[in-house]
Amino acid sequence: MFRNLRINIFVYYFLTVLTFLGILYYFLAVTDTKNIFLLAVVMLCFVTLSGVFISKLSIDPLEEHVQNLQNLSKETLHELNLPISTIMTNSHLLKKNMTNEKDLKRMQRIESACAMLQERYNELDYMIKTQTQKIIKESFELSELVQKRVDFLESLYPHATFTTELQTTQIIGDRIGLAKIVDNIIDNGVKYSPNSPKIEIKLNNFELHIQDSGAGMDEVELLQIFDNYYQSNTNMQGFGIGLSMVKRFCDRHGIGLNFKSKKNTGTTVTLKFKEN
Repeated sequence: MFRNLRINIFVYYFLTVLTFLGILYYFLAVTDTKNIFLLAVVMLCFVTLSGVFISKLSIDPLEEHVQNLQNLSKETLHELNLPISTIMTNSHLLKKNMTNEKDLKRMQRIESACAMLQERYNELDYMIKTQTQKIIKESFELSELVQKRVDFLESLYPHATFTTELQTTQIIGDRIGLAKIVDNIIDNGVKYSPNSPKIEIKLNNFELHIQDSGAGMDEVELLQIFDNYYQSNTNMQGFGIGLSMVKRFCDRHGIGLNFKSKKNTGTTVTLKFKEN
């Protein structure tokens, strides 16, 4: 598809330039060269029409391709909803009749895996909605959102210790997008904390503080953390795009973002929200 698109654009551009030169030669060789105004008007009209056709030639196939991808994503999302709900419902029903400890643990693992699938489902649904809406805003309780994210991450990182001190804080914003940001920050804190990670989370005066006791960063590293694909520890799994995504989200939604870190001591990330 894209190979043919490149060829079509090249051919059209090549013909456009030849036509432009032909018109210019005609005016200079055949007509009165003093009629500069008429030449300028003809050239302007020709360039404008050429720009419209070239943009249409290049954008229309891409729009169709993106639309097909969006339709496929929506259809896939719809098809995923039923099996996820079925697994969750039946696992709860089966769990009620179980008494064996090993069977209960197996069922808990199934429920945890299903919860992770539900998270991915929500993220895909969020991504599709952000393609059709500029900014998704709703009123919600920030302390409840943070606590839910902590509860979810505790099941993923049982070796980590989480302490929370959350003040009731009602805000207006992108709830799902903010949940992903909180997940990303806490996830980084756990990954970069050796042995037994300790994550302290405080929410007061419309400020969310997430502090870890990990490896920390020096001033040079702090200047690079928002660069795409940057990782202070190259041995860590991941792609190094998390904090750049965090910054873009905060900038877009007017959330203050501040990092304080000290080598071998830990890092504190602060999110400052607007008061309603």
